[in-house]
Parts: sequence; structure tokens; C-alpha cells
Amino acid sequence: MARTTEMRLIELMALKQDISTVIEYLGRKGNFQFQTKLQSGDSKNSKAPQNIDREFFDNLQQTRIFLNVGDRTDNASDCRIPSDEDRTEAGKLLAAVDELKNRVTAVTSEAKRVEEAYKEALAFSNLKASYSELEHLSFLSLRIGRIDSKLFEALKDAVGERAVIVPLGDDNSRILAASSKKGRFALDTELKKFDFVNMEIPQDFKGIPDDVLESLKKQKQEFAGKVDEINKERGNFAETHREKLLALLGSFSIGMQIQNVESRLESTELVYRLTGWLPARDCPTAMKDLDQLTEGRIAIREYLPSEVPSVINGKEQVPVQLHHRKLVGSFERMIFSYGAPVYGTIDPTPFVALFFTVLFGIMFGDAGQGLVILIVGILLEKNILKIGGYNKSAPVFMAVGVSSMIMGLLEGEFFATESVLEPFSYWVTGLFGNPHAPIIKLMPSASNTKTMFIMFGIAVGIGFIINSIGLVINIINKFTQRKIGGALFGKTGLAGACFFWYVIAMVVRMAAFHHTIALYDWIIIGVTLFCAAFGEPFERLLDGERPVVENGIGSMVISGFVELIEVVSTYLSNTVSFLRVGAFALAHAVLGYIILTMTKMSGPVGGIFVMIIGNAIVVVLEGMIVAIQVVRLQYYEFFSKFFNETGSEFKPFQFTYGKVEA
Repeated sequence: MARTTEMRLIELMALKQDISTVIEYLGRKGNFQFQTKLQSGDSKNSKAPQNIDREFFDNLQQTRIFLNVGDRTDNASDCRIPSDEDRTEAGKLLAAVDELKNRVTAVTSEAKRVEEAYKEALAFSNLKASYSELEHLSFLSLRIGRIDSKLFEALKDAVGERAVIVPLGDDNSRILAASSKKGRFALDTELKKFDFVNMEIPQDFKGIPDDVLESLKKQKQEFAGKVDEINKERGNFAETHREKLLALLGSFSIGMQIQNVESRLESTELVYRLTGWLPARDCPTAMKDLDQLTEGRIAIREYLPSEVPSVINGKEQVPVQLHHRKLVGSFERMIFSYGAPVYGTIDPTPFVALFFTVLFGIMFGDAGQGLVILIVGILLEKNILKIGGYNKSAPVFMAVGVSSMIMGLLEGEFFATESVLEPFSYWVTGLFGNPHAPIIKLMPSASNTKTMFIMFGIAVGIGFIINSIGLVINIINKFTQRKIGGALFGKTGLAGACFFWYVIAMVVRMAAFHHTIALYDWIIIGVTLFCAAFGEPFERLLDGERPVVENGIGSMVISGFVELIEVVSTYLSNTVSFLRVGAFALAHAVLGYIILTMTKMSGPVGGIFVMIIGNAIVVVLEGMIVAIQVVRLQYYEFFSKFFNETGSEFKPFQFTYGKVEA
């Protein structure tokens, strides 16, 4: 059986002049995980220099946003590290953009000021007299400003007869408030309650609104033209410098990540030390490449995990990498979403890929709907269709699509219809005797329920296989880890497995051959069940753990009886749980029957509509439900057998555009 990828601890001693080259190589390869977290950049003892390339990157990002240029969508892996020439060129570009930005700001600010002045003056259109004349009246106090238009009526009610409130404009947001000189303090108090804001009156507004409005309108139009010109200039600048800007962003993204790592490594004035995990298969190539890149100025040491003190004393876990081809590899995230296997144990990914594909196909058997899923997978693979992070799972879509098509051919279903595949069914069954369609009649009828029960039996049989493989994986893993007690005793050890296997064999024997339970059956079941439920002391004894009875005899007996109930109930539920596979297969057939019936009832035109909508709903909603059920079966029935402890996922250092490790 395949195991997790074999790892090695690599120690690198590089000169200061070569450290950037070494880090760049490791980041581009993306197969080196630092042994421990890098030192904090703000540590008291660290000498973290200023990350110049990060400053350039941040400034270039601000420039990109100002120029409205779309960001890079890749990891900039094809970009080189920035040179002094790149920094000079970036400085010139930033200076040119700053000058353009200042001009844009000046023009837009002036245009905004003129726009506001025009709006303010426009509000005086209701005034029939010059404001300057009104302002100097000895008996009148005037206030002009803004309030919330919703508060206009409330303000009028509040001041009552003490002041006059006149709206300026059409929306009641600008007002003129007039009161006697004696009442100005009361007016100001009321205005303050309503969040009144004084407006500045244009200096050249001398009481002839039409002249002022015309003048401000011309200025407004003039500055609108200037804004259009400067924005056009900005657009031309962006188009001219787009490629160079994105290239510089890619280079400085890599540069800032290199500087960040470099500043946090152990070092002296001349030498840097790097330690990290590397897949064993990559070690010879990495050593050769680093030796050539540094012209022999690097010292490299390789350690087996069993030679690393922190691994030996249990303070560090060897990181786990799973290595597969594309199809099986696309199921890896399903493993890591549950937990990483322990280093050196069996890699369950091939089993997960097989079980997921088979179970999905059984529960979602339709050649037409499976074809749709297959096509979606192909479109995701070709990046013609992009759905979040699902493009990486394109092989999964293709695998379950093919599986659904195969089951659909057996059941004779093509987009919920049975007539399309009848010729194929007759041809296949004719090769083995009496031609009939479909090959497998899953939909039960009053005269035929045998196939339905056979399907439930097949589902339970598949569940038995999946549970058994999970148990075998756990037993082998325990022996590999030299945990002999855990391999022999306990619910998921050899004792629990023998109990499970013997009970299933006994039930099959009784059902198929009409045997009765004999004395030796009770003895075997009793011994295996006892070792599974009360095996903890024996497990601790064989594994060298002391004391053997951890919490006393009484506690051991009570926990043993509880464990006995759990062993029986767990294996029973693990087996019965797979009945849902047959239930979902039957439900899918029933849904197809309902769609077909509604299609026939809706007439030619309506039938096409019902057929399309019905199949679309089934593909999307039932497809999601079936996928969730398959994941659930794997998590709770398969993974629970051997995932009793988890490892640490291999997360290598690699360049990620715009991201600096914290």
C-alpha cells in the first residue's frame, strides 16, 4: 500500500552573497518547508532591515489603483527578482504618477469647488433682492445654510412666529432664516438643534443672481472639460505603462518575500542557516542545483526523520505530503479537510477516490445527467468555466460524471427517460440470453421488488468493504508505528475487526445456508468483543505505558461496559448507515419517474420545459446532496477507523503574489 511521501530534513549554510539566490530557488521550486516558524521580524534581538522591495510594491499597488489597472491574477512565478535598474525605473514611474496625481487632484478639487459654488448660488434663485442689501438691514438678522431636508417642516414649527424660514432651491436642504435682531440668539439656538450648517456666500454675489449664475455655469463647464482631459491623460498613461507596471509588481512581489525571509533567518555577519523539510525524491536534484547556483559556496546536510531530536522526543511532527497523479490527487483536499495522516502511515487517498466515485455513481445513476457533470468537469479543466476554487477539482467532476453515466446505462436512464437507451439495453442483455430493458430495473413495482432489495444488499456489502479496509489500514498503521497494543486490542484494532468480520460472516451463513448459532459462535464473539471493549489494560501493557490500569479496577470495569455498548452500536450503525446508498439510488429513480410523468402530462411544448427544468434541478440540488452524503460516509464510516490521531500537513514555502508571511 502507498504511504505518505518520504521526507528529509535539510540544513543549508549559505554565504550572505548567495542567500537571496538560495531563497529564490526554494520559493520557485515550492517544495521546501521551514522546520520551525521564522523568527519574528520585530524581535528585540533581530536585525530586521527595512524591506525596500515591499515599499516599492505597496507604492506600485497604489499607482495601479490610481490608474485603474487590473491586478495580476497569477503568482508572478515567471518574474525575476528586482534589480537596481528595476528600482530606478520604478522610482521614475512613481515620480511621474505622483506629478500626474497632483494635477488630477488640483483640477478635480477646483472643479468640485466651482460645482459647489454654482449649486450654492443656484439656491439663491428664490431671492428677489440682493443678499448684501438684506444682510445690512439694521432690524433684520439673516442666516443662510443647510439642514436635513426632512427637518424643514419641523424647524418651521419650532421657530413659529419668531422667525421666517424660506427654502432656497427645490429640495428644502438650503434655507434662509430671518428674525429680528433681538431674536437672533433664539434663532441660532433652534438652528443648532436641527444641525444647521452655515453656507459661505460667494464674494462676487452682489445681488444679481442671473449674472452670477451664468458666470459660475461657464466656469463649471470649463472645469468639467479640464477634468475630462486630465482623466483622458490618466487613461493614456495607464495604457502606455500597463505592461511595465504589472511586470514591476511581479518582480517586487518576489523581492519583498525574499527580503522578508532573509531578515528572519538565523545568521551571522557572513553566513545564513536554513533548516527545513524536503521530499526525499527531490533531495538529489535540490542539492545539485543549489551547489551549481552558489558555485560550491554552500554546505548541505541531510537527516532522516529518525535522526532529528525534536522528532524523536515528540516535540515536532514530520510534515505529511501526499503524492499522486492528477486524478487521484484531486481528492487530496478531502483528506486534509478531515486531517493529515500521520507521517509514515498508509495514504488513504486512492481508496477515497475509488469509494467516492463508485458511491456517487450508484446514488446518481443517469447517463444524461452524468454527461452534464462530465462536460462541466472538462470545461473546468480547460478553464473555459471558472467557478471559484472548483477548477482544481475538475478531475473529480469528470470521474463522478463517468461513474453516473455507467450506472445510468445499467439502469437505462437518460435525462430521466428510459426509451433512449432501450436499444443499448437490448443489445447488451441479448449477448447473455433474453433481451430486456433496462439492464437493471431499479424502480420497484407491485410485481417486482427483488431488485430494490438486491440494491440495498449491495449497498451494505460495499459498506462492509469500506469499513473493513478502514480497519485494515488502522491495524497496519499501528504496527508501523510500533504500537502493538493498539494494533491488537480496542474497537478499531484486530480484536474489533475480528468481532465485526465474524458477526457479518455468521449472519451471511445463517441467511444463505440456514445455519443456527452454535456454542463456538458465542465463544468467538465473546472473546473478540471482550478484547475490543476491555482491551485498554492489555494495550497499555504491550505499548509499555504505565500504570497498566490507569484509574483503578472499578473505573476500568465501568469504562469497559460502556465501551462494549459502543463497539456493538458503532459497528451496527456503520453497517446500517450504508443503506442510505440504496435509498438515494431509489430516490433518484423515483425523481426520474416523476419528471417523466410530469413531462407526459404537460404536452409537447410544456413537456420540453418541464424536462429541462426538472433535470437541471436534479443535477444541481440532488448532485450536491449526494456529494454531501458520500463525503459524510467517508468521514464517519471510513476515516473514523484509522484517523485516531492526525499529522501535520506539508506546507512548503513558495512565492504567492502580493503575500508576505507574517
